[in-house]
Amino acid sequence: MDFGLFYFADDGAGSGDRYRLLIEGARFADTHGFTAVWTPERHFHQFGGQYPNPAVTGAAVAAVTERVAVRAGSVVGPLHHPLRIAEEWSVVDNLSRGRVGLSFASGWHAVDFALRPENYPRRKEVLVETMQTVRELWRGKKIDVVDGAGDQKQVGIFPAPVQPELPVWLTSAGTPETFRQAGELGAGVLTHLLGQDLDDLAKKITLYREAFQAGSHGVAGNGQVSLMLHTFLGTDRDEVREIVRKPFSDYLRSSISLIARASGDLMPGVNPEDMDPEDVEFLVARSFDRYFDTGGLFGTVQDGLRTLDALAEIGVDEVACLIDFVGDTDAVLNSLVHLDELRRSADERLGG
Repeated sequence: MDFGLFYFADDGAGSGDRYRLLIEGARFADTHGFTAVWTPERHFHQFGGQYPNPAVTGAAVAAVTERVAVRAGSVVGPLHHPLRIAEEWSVVDNLSRGRVGLSFASGWHAVDFALRPENYPRRKEVLVETMQTVRELWRGKKIDVVDGAGDQKQVGIFPAPVQPELPVWLTSAGTPETFRQAGELGAGVLTHLLGQDLDDLAKKITLYREAFQAGSHGVAGNGQVSLMLHTFLGTDRDEVREIVRKPFSDYLRSSISLIARASGDLMPGVNPEDMDPEDVEFLVARSFDRYFDTGGLFGTVQDGLRTLDALAEIGVDEVACLIDFVGDTDAVLNSLVHLDELRRSADERLGG
């Protein structure tokens, strides 16, 4: 199983050294055999606000690493012209000597579409169109455009990328249709466990593999399922629980609509927008216990191995470890030695 580091920091705390964890974490990943470093695209909100452009953060990662893949998790395709996406990431591909990969997302926050408001109603369709056009540009094809003088032109991108084919994923919050579509397009799928449990995910992975094998995309293999998991490991499970309790509860609170959907047995038929603060806190507290046990990489290395066994059984190929939800940078960096121990133990266990 592959291991990556995933970033999605809350910008609320503010810092004069706010990208220290990104850079030092990337260096650790690069020198300890991790597969990838993922940074997202997030606009106009403090939650995730350190990452408005994954090409910029990806270029920074490329400059301080030599081996680890540099990935966007995700590029919101409908917010950008495909030429701009292909140009920017071709630069990063050159800076990294051929290590980039992109997961494409449709976006869901209406305010994000201040950048391209005309694309909001058709964002899911525009996503696929954009991803396919970026792939064609990456292969050296030119596309038809209208220039500033109103004339038809054909343009391609410069510089040419290092990789002849761009590795791509589709980002899914759990919709089966997105899994099926990713398979049909010959793309990987990047997902998480908010709003779905392992049984749900297993069914969607099966759907994805079937669509991948049946697709006419010409991509070899069986696809790639990357699962984002909040991650913090230590030597004492109870100590880890207390370290992550507040920051992970804050994350769950920010995603209340997803956890309400996943917790219908607790509060069936409840609209999160109509919930009283007390009900929200009840749901967050119950969800923390559930996700600590089954929805993240929390606790000790032995706890992590049990989680990885379950993920391997349902066909997960990569764990993208979201590490920056804990605000103490030193604590997170120190915890990476335990994550590396888990990675090495998993290599021996799953590989053997």
